[in-house]
Amino acid sequence: MKNSIRKNINVFALILPEIREFIQSKGFNGLKGSLRNIQSMDIAEGWKYLEPKEKIIVFKLLGAKKSVEVFENLRLPEQSYILNNLDNAEVTQVINEMAPDERADLFKELPNRVVRKLFLLVNKEQAQDIRSLMVHKEGTAGSLMTTEFVELKKDMSARQAMLSIQENLRAEYRENIYSVFVTDENHKLIGHIALQELLKAPTDILVKDIMASANYIKIDVNADTKDVANWFKKYDLLDVPVVDKDNVLLGIITVDDVMETVEKEATKDIYEIGKMDARGGEIISYARASILELVRRRAGWLVLLLIFDFLTGTVLKNFEHTLSSVVALTFFIPMLLDTGGNAGAQTSITIIRGLATGDVNFKNVFKVVKLEFMAALLMGVIVGSVAFGRAFLLQKDFMLAIVVGLTMLIIAILAIATGIFLPLFSKRVGLDPAVLAGPITTSIVDVLGLIIYFKVAQMFIPALRF
Repeated sequence: MKNSIRKNINVFALILPEIREFIQSKGFNGLKGSLRNIQSMDIAEGWKYLEPKEKIIVFKLLGAKKSVEVFENLRLPEQSYILNNLDNAEVTQVINEMAPDERADLFKELPNRVVRKLFLLVNKEQAQDIRSLMVHKEGTAGSLMTTEFVELKKDMSARQAMLSIQENLRAEYRENIYSVFVTDENHKLIGHIALQELLKAPTDILVKDIMASANYIKIDVNADTKDVANWFKKYDLLDVPVVDKDNVLLGIITVDDVMETVEKEATKDIYEIGKMDARGGEIISYARASILELVRRRAGWLVLLLIFDFLTGTVLKNFEHTLSSVVALTFFIPMLLDTGGNAGAQTSITIIRGLATGDVNFKNVFKVVKLEFMAALLMGVIVGSVAFGRAFLLQKDFMLAIVVGLTMLIIAILAIATGIFLPLFSKRVGLDPAVLAGPITTSIVDVLGLIIYFKVAQMFIPALRF
């Protein structure tokens, strides 16, 4: 209970009055001591409550390690503000202490003029490391990896291996160590050892005698991040080595990096299914969001879908005579179209998730389509029967009930077919399947559903034939 209460309270916000009192009285030693007792994530979450000048004062009092931890968890505008208000020596300290992957991500986001300035503040080795990480495309394993890893040789003893790990830790190693990796003289990956296995091993045993093969866990540097996430899930991994086409060890990906990617991908898919600007998976936070941001991320798709839905009005106008002849047809339009939209959305979301997890691919696509179509036929019969019963009870007109029930059957099958083929088609042509899901599926079903409804009505109701 205490933990759940704490999650809903921003610790930093609670002591904000105390922080401001320290700043106003210039009690910087007291403020430094107070900040020492606050977790870095709590400071980052509460950063928005500080005034611009207060942010710089607080940041300078955090200490080397904590200031970097806070900096890495701030949004880009806040990071840019801090960099612009520190002197070169302070900026250099922050950049040098950042984890390599976090540093490369920052350099990718900053304007070119700022990046050029920052490159002048880091040493040649770090500059080369940053450039090597920046070349990898977003959405690949290379964009997730860090170059901080422990590299051992197979002829080392367990004791020598542990001493090597300690040397890396003294060199301000930033990543959590779960495994160590064994390479040859050309840095080609030949094995790995879980850290706990190394700790349990006799001190005189050779690394080559306790290492395991890395062939089944290594990831190609150009692999898709979704494949990386699936790899972690499949083998229950805490880290994986990243290699190039020649099997040279380039870096590692840890589970915390994958969790961030999974969250971003899930957020991106949810927003795109809802037809909003996904912004690479950046979460809409109501604590930080502005009215203009909400409008920018939603209005474009709303207008586009509105234009598409103009077709619905055109269809209704073309069948104006049909509607005026049998007014009761209008009673069932919302029911038919809503059910069709729901059926299409159910299917498209299932297919999109299958594509994301690898459960659906073009090797088993015919099995998936067959399964969905058989289900569509059965669901069409079920909802068609319910719609028939509802129409007959409401109007006591058998032919009208036949029209409504048959239309519901056809629309359900059409909607499910649309929910299957739109994601598969977009995947085949290289688009994100989530882009063509949700409202677009509903809009297509609305337009075609109306046409089907009126055509079926003309077939079964003699008064509508003209």
